[in-house]
Amino acid sequence: MPSPVNSTAQEVYGVLSSHATFLVKRTFDVSLSAMGLLVTLPLLVTIIMLVWVTDWHSPFYVADRVGVNGRLFRMVKLRSMVVHADRTGVDSTASDDTRITRIGRLIRRFKLDEVSQLWNVLVGDMSLVGPRPQVSRDVARYTNEERGLLSVRPGITDYASIVFADEGDILRGAPNPDLLYNQIIRPWKSRLGLHYVMTRSMLQDLALILTTLVNAVSRQTALSMVAALLKKSSADRQLQEVARRRTPLRPTPPPGASEVVSSRDLSSRQPQVH
Repeated sequence: MPSPVNSTAQEVYGVLSSHATFLVKRTFDVSLSAMGLLVTLPLLVTIIMLVWVTDWHSPFYVADRVGVNGRLFRMVKLRSMVVHADRTGVDSTASDDTRITRIGRLIRRFKLDEVSQLWNVLVGDMSLVGPRPQVSRDVARYTNEERGLLSVRPGITDYASIVFADEGDILRGAPNPDLLYNQIIRPWKSRLGLHYVMTRSMLQDLALILTTLVNAVSRQTALSMVAALLKKSSADRQLQEVARRRTPLRPTPPPGASEVVSSRDLSSRQPQVH
């Protein structure tokens, strides 16, 4: 039988180790987000002015997202769509979405709307690396397994952000972008996010930030880097293969479910695997 003293010592060590990891990650987040905001400030000011003169409305889109442990926070993005675009009830955005403005297409192409989220990292709502934050409607559809994504701060980038950087193109021409997203993108996004949650480390965060930067220059190289990271962290082969994006995406049940999503209506939530 383990000694009570040894068990207590192990528990204390575990708490201290977890706290130390949190402090290192938080210091890293604050330092890089502050530096990033300072470096990109001239670019951000220019884009802000261009968005404003397009329709004389606020250049920012500030909306609720679900953060760690299910807490809501206000995420800041550069507005890439027409005013009140969110009132349509459509959350997934195809590259041919008519709600996107002319300057908005530039913002989305170069992911400039995510640069403004460095503010959310700075104030502690988000981290540089972590599963992307979702709207409440989508989180309400999570399976019990997917709710594990809420155990860490959401991030600006992660495995899924790189693998599905072309999400708009995948959904292009879809009669129901939200449904298609839930059928062919969400299942793999959630699996990639859960893999990150289970294997996260500062070295992995650094590798994902580097891979995100590479993705802006060479997508194929970035996808190969993601697959290598997944292999190194013992991800299953199917997840590694999907990350390479060599084959078409097919409708798949989300993690913890037994059926493919057939509707975004909460009354038709798919059965879960027990």
